[in-house]
Amino acid sequence: MEKQLQLFDPMIIRKDFPVLSQKVNNQPLVYFDNAATTQKPQIVVDALTNYYQNYNANVHRGVHHLSQVATAAFEESRDTIRRYINAAYTHEIILTRGSTESINLVASTWGRQNVKEGDEILITELEHHSNIVPWQMLCEEKKARLRVIPINDDGSLNIDAFHNLLNSKTKLLAITHVSNSLGTVIPLKEIISAAHSNNTLVLVDGAQALSHLKVDVIDLDCDFYAFSAHKVYGPMGIGGLYGKEKLLNEMPPYQGGGEMISTVSFEKTVYNELPFKFEAGTPNAGGTIAFASALNYLKGLGIDAIEAYEKELLDYATQRLLEKSNIRIVGTAPGKAAIISFLIDKIHPYDAGTILDQMGIAVRTGNHCTQPLMQRFGIQGTIRASLAFYNTKSEIDSLINGISKVEELFL
Repeated sequence: MEKQLQLFDPMIIRKDFPVLSQKVNNQPLVYFDNAATTQKPQIVVDALTNYYQNYNANVHRGVHHLSQVATAAFEESRDTIRRYINAAYTHEIILTRGSTESINLVASTWGRQNVKEGDEILITELEHHSNIVPWQMLCEEKKARLRVIPINDDGSLNIDAFHNLLNSKTKLLAITHVSNSLGTVIPLKEIISAAHSNNTLVLVDGAQALSHLKVDVIDLDCDFYAFSAHKVYGPMGIGGLYGKEKLLNEMPPYQGGGEMISTVSFEKTVYNELPFKFEAGTPNAGGTIAFASALNYLKGLGIDAIEAYEKELLDYATQRLLEKSNIRIVGTAPGKAAIISFLIDKIHPYDAGTILDQMGIAVRTGNHCTQPLMQRFGIQGTIRASLAFYNTKSEIDSLINGISKVEELFL
């Protein structure tokens, strides 16, 4: 790890990301919208291009050369994903369009099969809409109850409230690993252990975690873990769901069609084995292969080195923001990932974001698909600067200078 930290140089790494060298509004691009989507290294772009240029074919069942080459690369990529999150079996990795579809898959299959009238599902105030709405829909259908674990004023989870809400009716806890709005990192091992002691299953929304933290699903002992490639330097439209083998085998299919079947007759269909039972239709083979390329790229950099450098960036950005009297940081929990939400006095986030964009600085403004969380703080939204390992302290200085110009215009 020490060797990786010594070799970690963001200025060298930036050369792997062509988009970062461009100018926006005649200013060097400063990209601080990584929680929305990360930029892609050239190796990922090349992997996707190589698939379509050299061995584009539908995977599985094809006897011809291109299909066999594509199938081998596709399934090798699934195993790369398995190794990255340390799942026990490759067939525990279900390929989906991303975290949103993964969560909906569990709600529509395990949820409909297991949640009954009067049961309860626990979520937190930190959740993204994609980890709220599917459970609301399920609870409405099943006449179950959705209960919400509150957070503390610093954005950390209220652990005492969690334990108080956990009861014999709690069938599932659906919880984020890292808050996309505040950067709060949830102490998952403690939470999952308590849930399992209550015979409650746990689904983790890991969309924001894979790019910042080491994820080990066996060590966490979560039952389901949802993730998206485009949040972790891979392409859009691909992601996955980890599920424990026993649970996945017991769950009904999510969609019907090709691939998810073993045999079909007009009288009866026999479903395919894992993981194909949940992968109806033609998969995003190119995207999956490029996703694996992104994970291999991160593995080469070293997740420990990434985490250490991003903490350095987060600490520096926090310090610089707090030097300004008009800044309010929303979410100050200890041990955050590299995400900062803030407000500039009474300036509307959209106005601030628009001015910053004119200076080439890309931040996200609004509620970040966490409207209930914004309501918790009594605000409509925030300015969010989400950092990545290719960002630099000089870019943070550019953000601070940009904020000063915003203040000059509006205050």
